Amino acid sequence: MDLKSIVSEICDEADDFLAGVNKRDEAKAGIAEWLTINHVKLPPADKKSVIDQSLRILDQEGFFKAARSE
Repeated sequence: MDLKSIVSEICDEADDFLAGVNKRDEAKAGIAEWLTINHVKLPPADKKSVIDQSLRILDQEGFFKAARSE
């Protein structure tokens, strides 16, 4: 399974499934739920890696700052 593709998919869809989320811990829970729904067989270590990478990219893109200003 290509983790980079999963991270990319999460970041591309974040505006939809994380609408209204402006805190990292809320986003982490939302991403974990998304992974449970969309990639149920993803091993726990890979799941953690995907969550961490996704949060890092969303931070870099200013996702949480943008969510606060809306």
